[in-house]
Amino acid sequence: MVKIATGFGSGGGWGEAVSWVLEAEKLGVDSVWTAEAWGFDAVTPLAYLAGKTEKVKLGTSIMQAGTRTPAAVAMTALTMQSLSDGRFILGLGNSGPQVIEGWHGIRFDRPVQRLREIVEIVRMAASGERVTYNGKVYQLPLPGGEGRALKVSAPPAHVPIYLATLGPKSLEVTGEIADGWLASSFTADNSKPLLDAIRRGADRAGRDFDAIERQAGGVVQFGDDLDKLIAPRKSGFAFEMGAMGSPEHNFYKDAYAMQGFGEAANRVQSLWLERKREEAAAAVPDELVIKANLLGTETMVKDRIRAYRDAGITSISVSPAGETLGERVETLGRFMKLVGEVNAAP
Repeated sequence: MVKIATGFGSGGGWGEAVSWVLEAEKLGVDSVWTAEAWGFDAVTPLAYLAGKTEKVKLGTSIMQAGTRTPAAVAMTALTMQSLSDGRFILGLGNSGPQVIEGWHGIRFDRPVQRLREIVEIVRMAASGERVTYNGKVYQLPLPGGEGRALKVSAPPAHVPIYLATLGPKSLEVTGEIADGWLASSFTADNSKPLLDAIRRGADRAGRDFDAIERQAGGVVQFGDDLDKLIAPRKSGFAFEMGAMGSPEHNFYKDAYAMQGFGEAANRVQSLWLERKREEAAAAVPDELVIKANLLGTETMVKDRIRAYRDAGITSISVSPAGETLGERVETLGRFMKLVGEVNAAP
């Protein structure tokens, strides 16, 4: 059965954002997620939301790895798990060198290893075990100092950990150690290389691939004229491939390349870096926009739900289109009806 997730952000003000989540909860949305870039942090809004909601799960998509110590991540996760009565999901990701080095002043060094070690330390701490760790990135306690191995004083709790990963090595680590995967730059019909990498990691660790939650999605918008729905979405893809990384490291562009859009992705990035923004958007293939979203008539959107399900996605994360809160809720309601029909069918 496919579950549905959606985002929680301050675009229309926090009051409207809370109203959005409350309506989504009524409609049966399974989980709500907050982003973290260089604006609001991912955790504080969820703490506020924990007191406003009852059933919906609350996840970070994502908390930037390396910007907090593993112990701070563990304490935050346990706090959220307590505040939310067990509804918190810790979503972690590496971000990229532009943000980590430019905004946080931390070297983007050994990101895959760092992510693995953070997960291991957080699990050790959250379990109530005394934390001693001798890793390649983190050592606890620091050798040669006055630090002592400590164990958490908060009540231990299980904290599901999802990883937002894109490259082959980090995808394999997701399969090895994560409870779930948060996808981006995902096209359901072309996603086999990404999911195969997760499967390789799971097989290597002796884990059941099907036990790993897999979340991906896009914009939901209904309409009879697909061309009109596609065109406004292209600038976002151009920004992703052109601006969300450096010429040397753009993990989003590389993920599209892994899914068969390499030539187009390189073209879009080149045009963006030449400051030809409109041309970059125009170079985004219609096929990519269609496959990375849920657009069109109800029949078309229903087909896209099946495509995500058949690709192996267990939770579709959606951004319903609409100028007002009411329009977004209406779109979500129509979409949830279609999801119910797909889930009820063989």
